[in-house]
Amino acid sequence: MFLFYFFMKPRYLSLRLHTVMLAGFVALALVVFVTTPLSAQQPLISPYREQLASEIRGLTTKEIEDLREGRGMALARAAELNGYPGPRHVLDGVEAGEFHLAPEQLAAVQRLFQEMSTEAQRLGSAILKEEQALEAEFRARRIDAPNLRERVARIATLQSELRVIHLRTHLETRALLTDHQVEQYNEMRGYTGSRAGPDQHNH
Repeated sequence: MFLFYFFMKPRYLSLRLHTVMLAGFVALALVVFVTTPLSAQQPLISPYREQLASEIRGLTTKEIEDLREGRGMALARAAELNGYPGPRHVLDGVEAGEFHLAPEQLAAVQRLFQEMSTEAQRLGSAILKEEQALEAEFRARRIDAPNLRERVARIATLQSELRVIHLRTHLETRALLTDHQVEQYNEMRGYTGSRAGPDQHNH
């Protein structure tokens, strides 16, 4: 519509109306330009370019740190969101004074967390080593199909072992708690009760 008025000869429009239509067209063009995401303006720019400075280009800095430190990396969500508490969050709740454990429960959860952390760090280091070796093959232009399949298979095996460690620890933590404590944990984490979000009641 703006284009119609803009290209009409001025004699068909009053000068005032022509000026108003032109101003509207310019304003609309500015709004479209300002609200267009930068990614849409530069669609060919890679979101991975920042990883060029990473020590292992196939992983982000956070992924490297998480593997090195044995963190959960959301590998146990299937357990966490279905009533199988994580030891780290249980201990955090105890430390914050929002979750209570009997002394023997506390000692058992601390032991589980330490064992999980130690094993996860070991596997994380092995994954990082394999990822670094895989990238080195690409950098050196030595990679071929059989070598690729073998290396990726080794990484996948380690990743599955790491996930089992995290999920198994949630399973073992659940066995240490009462049903009431699990309910308290779910409320503390915001999955149920007053802290739950609109999409969390069914977890």
